[in-house]
Order: sequence, then C-alpha cells, then structure tokens
Amino acid sequence: MVQPETPPVTLDLFADDHPQPPSRERIGEQSYLLRGFALPWVERLLPALKHTLLAAPFRHMITPGGFTLSAGLSSCGTLGWTSDRAGYRYTRLDPLTGQPWPGMPEVFRELAEAAAGEAGFSGFAPDACLINCYVPGAKMSLHQDKNERSYEHPIVSVSLGLPAMFLFGGHERGDKRQRVPLLHGDIVVWGGVDRLRYHGVLPLKHGQHRQLGAQRINLTFRTAG
Repeated sequence: MVQPETPPVTLDLFADDHPQPPSRERIGEQSYLLRGFALPWVERLLPALKHTLLAAPFRHMITPGGFTLSAGLSSCGTLGWTSDRAGYRYTRLDPLTGQPWPGMPEVFRELAEAAAGEAGFSGFAPDACLINCYVPGAKMSLHQDKNERSYEHPIVSVSLGLPAMFLFGGHERGDKRQRVPLLHGDIVVWGGVDRLRYHGVLPLKHGQHRQLGAQRINLTFRTAG
C-alpha cells in the first residue's frame, strides 16, 4: 500500500496556549468533552507518537466500496484497525509491514485510562489505539464504531494539533448531530447508552499548529478484542 505524503510529526515542544481552562462538558447521557485534559501529557505523548509512526507509518486505506479514506491511518497496541476491499476489521499484523503492530506506549495507555475514569468509565483497558492524521481538506464521514467484539467499553478520542469540528449524532445516521469544536489537547469519551452513536469530522481547515504543523492527529482508544 502506498504511503501518503503526510507531514512528519515534529517535536518542537513549546508551551501550547489553550483558550479555555480545563473543563468537563456533558454532550450526551454518557458522553463527555474533556476540554484540555491531554495538555499536561503532550510532552510525553509526542515522542512516543513519533516512535510509533516510525514502526507503523500512516497510509490511506481503501473502503470495501473502493473509496480511499482521506485521513491517514495507523495503529498501535495488540490489535490494529484495517480497511480494504474485504471489509473493516482488526488484525494482529500490520498489513503494510507484515509485522505486529507497535506496542501501545505506556503514556498512551495512562492517558486513555485517566480520561475514561474522568468520564465515569473506570477499569478501561484499551488494547487498540487508532492513529489518524488529518491534513487540510481531510474528513471522516459519519459512522459507528462497531468492529469491536463488545460494546461495553467506551471510546476515548484524543485531539492533537489543528482544531477540528467533531460531529456527534444519534443512533440513526439521519439523527440530528451536534457540532463540537475540538482543540489541541481535548478528549471526547463516549460509552454506555451512547456507545454506538454516529460521529464524524468535518473537512479540516487550513492552519498551522506550533507543535504539529499543518495537521491534526487523533488518537482513538478502544477495547477491541
């Protein structure tokens, strides 16, 4: 699979301003926006992210319908998410390298567990982290996260880099959806009765982030196996 021309992750760890103080906002019955929650972790997250991507570079995957996803994808953990003509699924081997996915960095796991606990989901033990790279114009269509073996565990989604507009809908594709602005360091957690709500990301706007350049990185933690 051809690797995309994705801007590299940089490690210019300057202090990052956040326009709002850390807060917890309820966006669904069992869904929360944790504004700025990841900011204290960034200086540890970025080196771990760079190391992970050296072992499992971003690639643009193909959907079962033959469309190319606009966001670059990678994974780490015991399982990684893949998409091709055969369908959507989790695998133990990276189809690009034929090797096991990189292990999940401890700082990734610590952050995911802490965010899940803050949202009321104690005991979260992710075994998969999907890493998405959005460059200007890239988006993610409305979808449900339903390739996991069980839906009893939450989804923890961490935003880094450029701001994005997150769409958070209902249990039917046509349900009304919220537009939730996501900034560097924000985390969205949803589970329980909200676990299968549709969600997506509007096309990323042009911009330049001081630490990550012209891109947004999204870390999405799941218990998949």
